[in-house]
Formats: sequence, C-alpha cells, structure tokens
Amino acid sequence: MAHILIIDDEERMRHLLAIMLGRRGYRISQAGDGLEGLERVKAEPVDMVISDIKMPRMDGMEFLEKMTELNLPCPVVFITAFATVDSAVEAMKKGAVDYITKPFDEEKILLTVERTLNFSRILAENRELKQALQQKEGTEDIVFASAKMTELIGLASRVAESDSAVLITGESGTGKELMARYIHRMSPRRKNRFVPVNCAAISPNLVESELFGHEKGSFTGAIRRMIGKFEYASGGTLFLDEIGDLSLDAQAKLLRALQEKKVQRVGGNEEIPVDARVICATNQNLQERVEKGLFRQDLYFRINVFPLPAPPLRERKEDIPALSRHFLAHFDRGQGIHLTDGAVRVLLEYPWPGNVRELANVMERSVILARDRGAITVETLSFLRTSTVVTNGKGGFRLPPEGISLEALELDVVRQALQMSGNNQTAAAKLLGLTRAKFRVLLRQLMDHKVESDELS
Repeated sequence: MAHILIIDDEERMRHLLAIMLGRRGYRISQAGDGLEGLERVKAEPVDMVISDIKMPRMDGMEFLEKMTELNLPCPVVFITAFATVDSAVEAMKKGAVDYITKPFDEEKILLTVERTLNFSRILAENRELKQALQQKEGTEDIVFASAKMTELIGLASRVAESDSAVLITGESGTGKELMARYIHRMSPRRKNRFVPVNCAAISPNLVESELFGHEKGSFTGAIRRMIGKFEYASGGTLFLDEIGDLSLDAQAKLLRALQEKKVQRVGGNEEIPVDARVICATNQNLQERVEKGLFRQDLYFRINVFPLPAPPLRERKEDIPALSRHFLAHFDRGQGIHLTDGAVRVLLEYPWPGNVRELANVMERSVILARDRGAITVETLSFLRTSTVVTNGKGGFRLPPEGISLEALELDVVRQALQMSGNNQTAAAKLLGLTRAKFRVLLRQLMDHKVESDELS
C-alpha cells in the first residue's frame, strides 16, 4: 500500500484529497505546511508528496529544496491555485515531478498519482541497485600496507582529478582493473559509467564494431544498430585492458577516436562526439612492441601520458598478511576460520607468479580445506609447497628417482598457468615464458592427446 503525504495549509483541501485517495486504498498522512511536512518525512518515509506551493512558515518550494539538501528521495507533485508558467518552470527545475492547478477533477489527480508512484518505484529500485553496487565495490577495496602501494595509490589519487590518459602496466593478476576502478571512483566522473573492455577477448573482425558501434545491416549479422563502448562510456570512464593485443589496424582507428573525440559507427557516416576518459592497461612491454613494429608509437605516446606501474606481489610482500585476511573474510562467510602464524609464513615465502589473483584463489581453496578445522595451517597450504617445484624459477626442478610423465607434467603446468591467470591465455603464456601463439599450439596438442588417450582407455 503506497504512503502519500498531503501538505496544504487549507484543512478542507487536505480532507478532500485524503478522502479521494483513501477510497483507492492509499495510506494518507497530512501536514499543515512545509515545516510540518518535512518533520513527517524525516520521521517516516513516504512514497510521494502532494503539496501546495503558497503556505505559511515554509512554502512548497522551500520544502522541496530542503528535501534535496537532506537527500530524502521522494517525488513531489505541486497543486496550487496560483498557477503561472514561471512558477511551473521553477518547480520543475527544482525537482518537482508534476504540477496540477486548482480547480482539478478527481480523474486527473488519480492519473497523476499513479504515474508518480511508478516513478517512485523506479527511484527505490535505483537506490537498491546503487547500494548493491556499493557493497560489491566494497569487497574490491584495494588492500595494502607496503610503501610501494602507498606511493602508487597516491599517484592514482592525484591523476584521478584530471582527465589525463593513464596507462597501468604490470603482470597479470596485479589488480590493474581494480586500480582503474579506483581512479574512476576518485574522479569527477564517478557518477557516470565505468566501462571495461578486454581487448584480448574481442575477435579482430569485431574490434571496430565493439568500440565504435555499427548501423543495422552494415555487415552480416548486424540486425540492429549497436552503440559502441566509446558512446556507452561517454561522460564516464572507458577502461581498455590488454591494449597491447589490438591489431595495428584497430590501433589506428583507436588513435583517431582519442585525438578527435569522435567516433563513426561501422556502416555509418555520422561523426558522433564522445566524452570518455580513457584508461589503458597491459601486461606487455609496449615500448618493446613499438620497437618491433607491433604497436604504433603515436598511440603509445597518446595513452602513456601518466604511467602507473603496478608492482608484482613478490615485490610488496608486506601486503600479503592483510590481503590474505581480506580474502579470508570474504570467503569465510562467518565460519570463524583464522590464519595461523605458520600459514602466514608459508604465504610470505611463496613467490606468487599469479600475484594477487593467485592469492585470492589460494585463500578460497584454503577455506574449503579448513572448513572442519577452523584454521588455515601450514598443512592446509601444503599444496603451495608442492606447486613451487614447478614454478619456483629457472633450473629449480629436480627429476625424482622414480621419474615423471612429462606429458602429465606439461598438462598440469598449463592448467595451473590458466588458473593463475584467470583463463587469460596471453598471461598464462607469459607465466610459462612462451609467446601466446606457442602456448595455444601447446594447449591444443595436449588437449588433443588427452582426448585420444581417453578414447583408448
């Protein structure tokens, strides 16, 4: 049952509206002026307000201003005998959702109320969505204690205030997208969209359509007009992850969009202005790719206005205890599992080739293993010590006397690399010291051989 507050200094008018709306099942509250109405809204939320404009002590306009100042999101409809174009325009500018003049008929009032309550429901859903997003972002807070991360966060906070292009570099799993989101949240664009795009995941044939959009019928399968990521992010922030994987052709088109702040949809002629702050990220050495002719130098200079190098976890080990407990609190879900000092030492000694992403995976796995014990111990983390045999550096592996299955070892190492990199083949290849092309060939060979073995068994 919707709750409606009627504010009017004429008791007869309040009574008439209360009867009219009460017959339709609405719950009604009344107030004699804006001041009394404000106190009622503070004491108990309402779904909408119907208010006179001319009233003693506090008029309708001042009431609306106070509601806005106090962040009390509630649609207000003004109803008054003093109807002029100027007052109507002023009311709408200050946030009124509708304006009705006296004398009025019952049908018009009821239609206005129904329309306004629909708007009220949208406001409520929007508030709930924002709260859910805030809660989600709260779990993604950047946790740090090290001097390196303190310096990086300081730089990120300073560049957030401007619209300068930012290039975040670092290994896979170091939290580059998290840093980009932090810059967006700290920027003047925080109320608008943050739009992430994984350039490595886009088919080369669809990059232009994905970034700039396309018109209906511009290519096979284009059954409707599609807005590109640049347009969608206009007013907010566009995050281009794995930008080093873009083809040279796509790089040229991206550079033009960045320089001119305009895009042209595939199959269209119109140049569409866009206002998106661009943050890029890569786990590759773009300077080397420029020297090899794989990345445009002019684009590199364009996106590298403010470089932010995200340090690997092994270079910020002071953060490991705090990060571990952060992830433990997230995955524990009230079970009361804690980390022993011995377990913390194991975590500090591990080299973390997969960085923070790998640490999160380790803590999730550890919580499952420790569920019956109530504590993550050295024994719980024994899987880490065995995995270091494969990943702990160059020449560090020793062949056991009983021998090994090289094929099984290769398959296990590839599986671990994919797990650590979140199934990002480029990052997994880097963990194994391979190019992406060689990694994909190895993966295909291993999977094909596994299928053959399964069929023979």
